[in-house]
Amino acid sequence: MKFKFSILALLLEVIVIILYGIFVDYDSDPSRMLYPHFQDVHVMIFVGFGFLMTFLKKYGFSSVGFNMLIAAFGLQWGILMQGFWHMERGKISVNIESMINADFSTATALISFGALLGKTSPIQMLILTLLEITMFACNEHLVTKVFKATDVGASMTIHAFGAYFGLAAAFVLYRPGLTNKHDNDESTYHSDMFAMIGTLFLWLFWPSFNSAIAEAQVTAIINTYYSLAACTIVTFALSSLVDKRGKFSMVLIQNATLAGGVAVGTCADLEIHPFSAMFIGVIAGIVSVLGFQFLTPVMASKLRIQDTCGVHNLHGLPGILGGIAGIVVTAIKTETRNGHTLTPAMQAAALGSTLAIAIVGGALTGAILKIPFLGQVSDQNCFDDSAYWEVPEEETVPEIHSSHRDEHSRFEAAM
Repeated sequence: MKFKFSILALLLEVIVIILYGIFVDYDSDPSRMLYPHFQDVHVMIFVGFGFLMTFLKKYGFSSVGFNMLIAAFGLQWGILMQGFWHMERGKISVNIESMINADFSTATALISFGALLGKTSPIQMLILTLLEITMFACNEHLVTKVFKATDVGASMTIHAFGAYFGLAAAFVLYRPGLTNKHDNDESTYHSDMFAMIGTLFLWLFWPSFNSAIAEAQVTAIINTYYSLAACTIVTFALSSLVDKRGKFSMVLIQNATLAGGVAVGTCADLEIHPFSAMFIGVIAGIVSVLGFQFLTPVMASKLRIQDTCGVHNLHGLPGILGGIAGIVVTAIKTETRNGHTLTPAMQAAALGSTLAIAIVGGALTGAILKIPFLGQVSDQNCFDDSAYWEVPEEETVPEIHSSHRDEHSRFEAAM
């Protein structure tokens, strides 16, 4: 693999550098006001997403390392793909806001990475990042400039898009050999603790994510915070309720507690009142918990969609919920953004186009990733760092008890 990956990575970076030399320049009127938000979003991308995926007992290096690889390339590629829609005099201006938007574009690839975690090679993930961010930029332009819809926290354009893009790719890349239990597709006490670190970073900085480019930043921060808080309480309550012994499931606490931040994103900067934000968070928590508990096993066994991280329940369903919330809010209340009145029809069109482009684009990308030349990992080496990393010898100590016994049990542990 080393020659294929090294050649591809270096080739892509050379191409990016050349394109930057031709098309990219500093913004003539730079502003540092958004830097704190940029820093917060950056931490979410590199630390939050990276550590959230470290729950697999032998895939921690890959979760954090490949997350960094995808993000480093995606940030550069996102500037180009988004910038081509906003060129002035043949140049793409770089400023803090455009760098935040590049972070957003990278988030879509990282969400899709979660659906494919442990089953793809770094070569495949670079190709996926290249293609997905390109399609994301086209869909984002369609949603914001053609439909003139609002999606400030990107419930639709990032979360729903990234989730269904990844799920469509996972469907095409289905592995019959992973239908039954895989020894490494489980977590340990310590790996779940590392994943919880990712959850906490994401939870703390999600208000910055939803408000970074919002017109009404304070409103977006308040709505996001209360949606997250309400979602967290509901998640804890339902986690205990759906467990036969009344215990909490770490997989639910790691993921479903964040669903409120996803779902409130579309209307985060609209004056929906904290009550409505909390209501959205409650519904998001319910949808996410029930999705992990009942829907994910069905998707794996009946629909042949092996969703390693459960992105459908954290990003997909809450993203759709956010899109629906945007439709409802614009239907009952007149809101304007950038001089345009928001309409429920355009919000619905934005949600529909996002899902369609994500599913079709993800399926096509999955078909490309199946090309043998791209070095797909064998079933035996899935969920194992040693396939790509130098791994220290394991200490001869008793293994910490597994909290999730196989792909299904990770999402059924609370039953």
